[in-house]
Amino acid sequence: MSPSPERLGAVYAQRDGENAGKPRDVMSGNGYPERHIREISDRVSEAQVTAVEAAEEALEAIRRIDPEIRAFRSVWAEEALQRASRVDEAVGRGGRLPMAGVPFAVKGTERIDSVQVRRLVAAGAVPVGATSVPGPGTEWKTWGMTDRGRTVNPWRRDVTPGGSSAGAAAAVAAGMVPLATASDGAGSTRIPAAWCGVVGYKPTTGLLASRDRSGLAISGPIARSVAGIELYRQVVLGAQPQSAVTVGGAQLRVAWSATLEFNQVDPEVARVAGQAVRAWSSRTGLSLEDLDTALVLTDPAASWFAKRGGQEGDTTREDDARNRTLLNELFDSVDLLITPTTPNLAHGPDGPGKAMSVGVTWLFNLTGHPALSLPAGFSDDGRPVGVQLVAPHRHDDLLLAAAADFENFVPWMYLTL
Repeated sequence: MSPSPERLGAVYAQRDGENAGKPRDVMSGNGYPERHIREISDRVSEAQVTAVEAAEEALEAIRRIDPEIRAFRSVWAEEALQRASRVDEAVGRGGRLPMAGVPFAVKGTERIDSVQVRRLVAAGAVPVGATSVPGPGTEWKTWGMTDRGRTVNPWRRDVTPGGSSAGAAAAVAAGMVPLATASDGAGSTRIPAAWCGVVGYKPTTGLLASRDRSGLAISGPIARSVAGIELYRQVVLGAQPQSAVTVGGAQLRVAWSATLEFNQVDPEVARVAGQAVRAWSSRTGLSLEDLDTALVLTDPAASWFAKRGGQEGDTTREDDARNRTLLNELFDSVDLLITPTTPNLAHGPDGPGKAMSVGVTWLFNLTGHPALSLPAGFSDDGRPVGVQLVAPHRHDDLLLAAAADFENFVPWMYLTL
């Protein structure tokens, strides 16, 4: 059975006590994942460890774990150590780098000189390799492919890690790196994050240049916790550290929709995601409104395919405008919309069946709203389930603050250790 919210709280407290006073390795995965990225950077900046040692730790984790997971298409060991050495030199000269020595993976379809990679490297982060993506002709675009075979889900080897950022999510979930770059044209950051039990963030459209001519594909990160996503936001998007955003209690108004009206959601997904959202509400006292009979959006499938193919027509433009109007009206009365990240569970090699894995995510590629997937719990047979938080345009600060609050009160992340 899935752990109950009460059981999650007990595990959180128990592990907190068990780890008290114990030393933590740079990348061991035996400490506190929500502090991994900042902890690595702080320790490198304070010369407690070197960036070279942090890179070596990540490379060793890849050598040890990736033969089974197959998350990496290529590993850049020599280049990573050279970059890490330059970080150590900069730190030795008194340089202050917000991501000093943090190892990260690069999505296999992304150039090393992309905007997000360049900004991460400028902040002191060290790219260690390229992650898997679906190969040509890969059905459903949810299986990453390498020359050693298919990427597997670290939680269940018989189900997909999701796509197209398959290797990115698997590498982070398996503890090989604390951060990976991704991109999201219909859910390709959020879906693998949900199915691998990690955090995936699609920023507001326009904060980074789109990665395709349609304007749908947006760069973003996958990390083990919201804290890692927040540091990415500061480094890559130039955001200020959160200070003025307050969440919790009556100050936060949240609307919940399991279906967005046009999805058929697996009962296990609805149960696990709904249980997590109710746990968050009951523990914080936030205002929670159930919208499943009140929010009547239009299925964006036709609009998405038309825009992707450059063949938009009057009907699809009207559908888009109607959905945007309804969402704008919704955000006049609530701060956040929360849904399951996917309507279905991670599928096996036979595919998702009739379910559209992108059914809950791709609407927000069309509307441009910032969205983030968080771990919500497990299905009865051990598959991770995610919840998606959506905020008004350019309210990414609120989105991240609310996600951190959710993570604190529904501490499923501790089960990923």
